[in-house]
Amino acid sequence: MSGADTSHSDYVGGLFRSHYDWLCSRLHRHLDSRAHAEDIAADTFVQLLSAPGVAPIRQPRALLTTIAQRLMYQLWRRRDLERAYLDALDSDETSTAPSPEELAQMLEALQAIDQLLDGLPAKVKATFLLSQLNGLTYPQIAAELGISQRSVSDYMTRAFNRCLRLCLE
Repeated sequence: MSGADTSHSDYVGGLFRSHYDWLCSRLHRHLDSRAHAEDIAADTFVQLLSAPGVAPIRQPRALLTTIAQRLMYQLWRRRDLERAYLDALDSDETSTAPSPEELAQMLEALQAIDQLLDGLPAKVKATFLLSQLNGLTYPQIAAELGISQRSVSDYMTRAFNRCLRLCLE
């Protein structure tokens, strides 16, 4: 490890010692358990450690809060996806319940799709998911979302291009 890498990790280590407890307390107000707050706080410092050249930070608590909020939103989005998937399974009486392994694989795939679509407008995401997961046709999607078929086509192109670009990186 080079001297610059050591000084960076030392700097982040100092931030960790100074602000970890504070960040955990702050996150615990928004999360259902202390363990989740500690996990997100630790992930916040991992992201900071992996970022190049963060020293010195004028307002470390502001930066730590921003990173932690993003991680918290990702956690909530993952939970919403899992809940929606499980609700869909519950409402489909004809399907058999998947095994725990199959369920874990499906939830992992949904999380990967969510990450691929992250940053796209809600209607673009909804269009893509209605097409790919629900198997709806473009006219059905247009009726469901109250948009034109042309918009459905444009949104699908946009979502596919996003997925393709990210998969090729």
